[in-house]
Amino acid sequence: MTTIRSLNPGSAWRQIQAEAGSVLIDVRDPVEFAFVGHPVGAVNVPWKMAPDWRPNPQFIERVRQLGGADTPLFLLCRSGQRSLDAAKALAESGYRNLTNIEEGFEGPLDANGHRGTLGGWRCAGLPWEQS
Repeated sequence: MTTIRSLNPGSAWRQIQAEAGSVLIDVRDPVEFAFVGHPVGAVNVPWKMAPDWRPNPQFIERVRQLGGADTPLFLLCRSGQRSLDAAKALAESGYRNLTNIEEGFEGPLDANGHRGTLGGWRCAGLPWEQS
């Protein structure tokens, strides 16, 4: 069984830069990816999409277009849960080099119900952009 690594955003960014052939996959809905923002260089392959939030039936095939079973894949979503579920699906499909990015792009909710203040890619000051 494949072990899915789990790294915080800063450690993941350093590993992506150090590991040749790495692919950073943002598994959020295309609207989140475009309007909320995304890591520079991330490829958007949605795991689940609004409005029904069911798994994307083309997810595995789209990932196959990006790399094979040993390609270093780093997965990110809003908070780290969807990306973990997507990584598990990839592991079941034979992928072996998987990393879930803890905290995701926006991080956990703070006391006021807001994201982006306690953790996540953007809060860590890592490179990101909006479409």
